[in-house]
Amino acid sequence: MSTAAVMHPAKRQTVWYFFLLALASMIWSGQGVAVKVLDPHLGPIAITFLPFYVTTLLFVPLLLRQRRKNPGSAPPSAKDWVNFIIAGVGGQMLAQLGMTWGISKSLASNGAILNLLIPVISAVLASFMLKERLTLLRVVSLTIGLVGVVFLSVGDLRHASFGSMKFLIGNLLIFGGCLGSSFYNVYCKRLMHKFQEIEILIFSYVTASIASIPLLIWVEPVHFRSFAAFNGKSIAAFLFLALFMYGASMLLFFKALQHLDVTTASMSLYLVPVFGVLLAALLLGERLNPAALAGAAIVLLSTILVVRYDRSY
Repeated sequence: MSTAAVMHPAKRQTVWYFFLLALASMIWSGQGVAVKVLDPHLGPIAITFLPFYVTTLLFVPLLLRQRRKNPGSAPPSAKDWVNFIIAGVGGQMLAQLGMTWGISKSLASNGAILNLLIPVISAVLASFMLKERLTLLRVVSLTIGLVGVVFLSVGDLRHASFGSMKFLIGNLLIFGGCLGSSFYNVYCKRLMHKFQEIEILIFSYVTASIASIPLLIWVEPVHFRSFAAFNGKSIAAFLFLALFMYGASMLLFFKALQHLDVTTASMSLYLVPVFGVLLAALLLGERLNPAALAGAAIVLLSTILVVRYDRSY
């Protein structure tokens, strides 16, 4: 076998991390379906944070186990907790609340289009906050990926409305959610020099959960009779959000983020609409139109360019 046919170990690792990111993106593509299933039973704030609380509680044993494995590790200092509050409230809480609350006051198609800004915003923030290099290859790959997602989002573009003042507040909230998501990824990457990804994830979840409780109580109090009306689909949707959306997918993303630049890892978000289209075809019987197929191929091309030719790894 020629040496050219053998993949360098570092490249094999990069491929593995992109596989983890692809799995996370596949999970995220199911969020919209889960939210629609729960919408008749709960309000947008409850749909956002109740599964989030369950995830946080389930993560606590993981944190204790991690701490037992490293008995010599120091507990977070007061300064560390300030960082976790910034990440949890300014990042995770803003991201989740801005997106769900914004879509309730705007259009789902507006949210889908504005979400395309997250990789771009992440790249800009990472260049300032982490001094990551915006190489020509990364700019080209981001642009190609964006073009591919536009092809995938033709239907959303037809129904989107950004000029109407009626949706202005909702659109601003969605944009705030995009900023929060990008800021969370970049800020947490900065904390990884001292803490492991599981610790950052759990500590930031704890601060976000605590900060969101008053909002849930005052703005959208939950009545237990809402849960009594849950059927099998509702329970499955709730568990999906708690176990997979906020749990497994974030563990996968942070595992990859530990080893990849934020700019590179954020490009995986372009795979979310790809999986969304494929899931709609497989589960709902929707037809794959030529634009969707072309968009999926273009997004995959942008990913391959980074995996194959980015010399940073």
